[in-house]
Amino acid sequence: MSKKKIVVGILFLMIMAGTNILTVFHKENIQDIGITLHVVAEVENDTNVQAFFKQVNYEDKEEFSPSHVVSVPAKADEGFVDYELALPADTSSIRVNPERVLMDKIEYEKIYLAYKDNVIEEFQLSPDNYNDVEKYNSWKVDSAKSAEVVTDARYLRNLIIKILVCLVIDILLIIIWIKLDSIVIIPRDVISNRKLIGSLAKNDFKQKFAGSYLGTVWAFVQPIITVLVYWFVFEKALNVGTQSTKAGIGIPFVLWLIAGLVPWFFFSEVLSSGTNCLIEYNYLVKKVVFKISTLPVVKSISSLFVHMFFIVFTIILYSCYSYFPSLYTLQLLYYSFCMFVLSLGLIYAFSAIMVFFRDLSQIVNVLLQIGMWMTPIMWNMDAMANRIPGWAMTILKLNPMYYVVNGYRDALYNNMWFWERPGMTAYFWIFTIIVTIGGMAIFRKLQQHFADVL
Repeated sequence: MSKKKIVVGILFLMIMAGTNILTVFHKENIQDIGITLHVVAEVENDTNVQAFFKQVNYEDKEEFSPSHVVSVPAKADEGFVDYELALPADTSSIRVNPERVLMDKIEYEKIYLAYKDNVIEEFQLSPDNYNDVEKYNSWKVDSAKSAEVVTDARYLRNLIIKILVCLVIDILLIIIWIKLDSIVIIPRDVISNRKLIGSLAKNDFKQKFAGSYLGTVWAFVQPIITVLVYWFVFEKALNVGTQSTKAGIGIPFVLWLIAGLVPWFFFSEVLSSGTNCLIEYNYLVKKVVFKISTLPVVKSISSLFVHMFFIVFTIILYSCYSYFPSLYTLQLLYYSFCMFVLSLGLIYAFSAIMVFFRDLSQIVNVLLQIGMWMTPIMWNMDAMANRIPGWAMTILKLNPMYYVVNGYRDALYNNMWFWERPGMTAYFWIFTIIVTIGGMAIFRKLQQHFADVL
């Protein structure tokens, strides 16, 4: 064993020890966990029982916001019913009332917060147990107690997850160390041909719109039109029908929407164009002296030009609504890098398979359409927590683009650092490293046959 590999092995052991320690001592962030508000009540008329809520980070607001509300339908003549409303675990204040407070009468029997079967807090009702139109029923929530109950209830689950995460990280690092020489072949080619890659990426960007009168302007016009169309449909045309999917959004919907669409535009563009890169540049693939392993990187960088423009456009739009850039905004670079690495690993695999299986391009387009709706870009996943089964929510959150889209929103207005979500960050990078190494392995395995097939 060479001295170099021993040094790298020691470095990997240090990384392994550090990640294991961070994983073991990690405290779960309860902000993304749902708790349930139980409202045991009887209504006089068909209505919606609704609960306005404030969260710890937004407690300084004087009034309850109409964007932070959850509701469930309630029918008359059913007696006392336990209505369950999903709230974030960091809720600090609530207000309960029927949808039409001046028209509907509601009698409360019991109102309490719980996490699964664990009661967190029961609230004191007014003497007559009826809705008070003037004062409403509002209470402060002991958010520290909520955190304690949720943490205790999830202790065993979190312990098992931590053990599994440590095992996965350790096994992954050992595999990378063993296969390091073959893994670094493509990154080494990319670094040594970086100037050529930059030149090809610029030409690729220009050629996409070669021959059109407006040229590269179309690269920026089309996404802007798409954002406006989605904004109009969801905010104006279908405003009433989409209230449940937008509940809990504390900023103007157009800002929330564009924070999800901008990363998705880049991701979908890279996958759709990168999958065809070897076929598009088949004349280069057939040249013996050309490093074809650089072509997926060319396509990724070509798509970055438009993405950088839209990041600047998004920051300007947020500033127009008085959401000015801060240190948190710098994380947009980090999340863009996350998405770049993820998409690059996928197109190394897809572009190689595409040479032998041309239908893959259509399959990728279909998967992108499905993925767009599975990612919370135009709907708020937290607001749908009481309508989607827990197992389905877990599956949706395993989508790596969920991490990226949430990250853009954290950077632009939630003011949260990526290391404050260590669980999701660890999962994303484990998934991405596996995908990238696997994609490069597939590419290298099939590379020798490309010229013959093309």
